[in-house]
Amino acid sequence: MERQKIKIVDTTLRDGSHAVSHSFTVDQVSKIARGLDSTGVDLIEISHGDGIGGGSINYGFNKVPELELIKAARKEIKNAKLAILLLPGVGTIEDLKKAEDVGIDAVRVATHVTEADISIQHIRYAKSRGLFTVGFLMMGHMSSADDILEQAKIFEAEGVDYINIADSAGYMTPDEVRKKISTLVNNLHTPIGFHSHNNLGLAMGNSLAAASEGASYLDGTCRGLGAGAGNTQIEVLCAVLKRMGFDNDINIYKLMDVAENIVEPIMHRPQIIRTDSLMLGYAGVYSSFLLHARRASEKYNVEVKDILVELGKRGMVGGQEDMIVDVAYELATKKQ
Repeated sequence: MERQKIKIVDTTLRDGSHAVSHSFTVDQVSKIARGLDSTGVDLIEISHGDGIGGGSINYGFNKVPELELIKAARKEIKNAKLAILLLPGVGTIEDLKKAEDVGIDAVRVATHVTEADISIQHIRYAKSRGLFTVGFLMMGHMSSADDILEQAKIFEAEGVDYINIADSAGYMTPDEVRKKISTLVNNLHTPIGFHSHNNLGLAMGNSLAAASEGASYLDGTCRGLGAGAGNTQIEVLCAVLKRMGFDNDINIYKLMDVAENIVEPIMHRPQIIRTDSLMLGYAGVYSSFLLHARRASEKYNVEVKDILVELGKRGMVGGQEDMIVDVAYELATKKQ
């Protein structure tokens, strides 16, 4: 039986930004973008890890202004769509306009899984400008399949090109992914995508579960470079998809070369599942909280895992990074 075609979205230059503390240089971006564009991936996403306009005290500043990085990528990308991530409230329509001016083709507008409605003005602007536009629901583990469907209908009503569900905490299991993706596929007309983190070692299994239920877009990064324990490792994902009979246009050998020869040498550390990244998945905490929690742990001499468990108990989500320091301070005070 012939399986559906899977379109591959590479987010090395966006989610991977978290893992290198937003330190990508123009030269690194140029080499990665050029290499990825030769592999046949469908979208290449680049921006601050927290989306366009994310550089701040709260999230961390880019070493190089992101518009310069987007310009560098634009010069190299001839085949794939050049995309950015935009989180309403972090990035603005003005930020989107600036990115549009330097040549993006696509925008993925990301909200918390219960807040699709705050993206409507951004989606409408993007669609009016002819940009390939994606509705992106983060922290997918925090809502039921039926509730996610209701949020996804908001995106569909605005005419997005596809809807992406993110396991931002690396918390979901394959059975949960199958339930949520199948609910969307069976009740919507818009294509569905999936973005996974590897904090419980399930990124690959979850991505394959999404594909088996009809997801037609899958995210990944070279060497798994990304927040927390990283993302689905894209070169491995594409090899497994081919083994399983899913059609895609990826040149796996070229993708392996990009991962090994261009991305791996600039990684700050291997994307392995350490105790603190494991705790992200176990506690259901946003993956980009990890480096912030490590810094707070050192400053206040409290365990990273204690900080993450407390954040999970409080249901903290992306945009509440300032609470990490508050939690660490409270835990340190209790120890005295």
